[in-house]
Amino acid sequence: MAEPTPRRHEPRLRPAPLLFEPAEVASDPEHFFDLESIDDPRALLARATELTHAFRAATDRAVEFQALAAAQLADPRRFDRLTAADIAERAEWTEDYAKKMIEFGRDLMRGAEGRGTIDPA
Repeated sequence: MAEPTPRRHEPRLRPAPLLFEPAEVASDPEHFFDLESIDDPRALLARATELTHAFRAATDRAVEFQALAAAQLADPRRFDRLTAADIAERAEWTEDYAKKMIEFGRDLMRGAEGRGTIDPA
């Protein structure tokens, strides 16, 4: 897994909406967000690119929330705090990566304290 990179000083991108597919359609391995039905290669490239940006933005945001959760779980003020090894096991990370994510989450929380919110979106 790639190293977490703080993005709190960059403006938030508003990705294209990810439309959820009905379960019967999503179970078809040839079906993916209706891309297979687009015949025009220009339109296909545009929609596939739009989806790529949306998934990347969603991934970045999810990683930030993972980091926040890891930092909260490792908070020494919690009576039920978890070790980096415990967090790594739950998230299926290495312990070193868990330590980096805990620190990244702490950085995000410190930055949020100055703005009065944890969710900068």
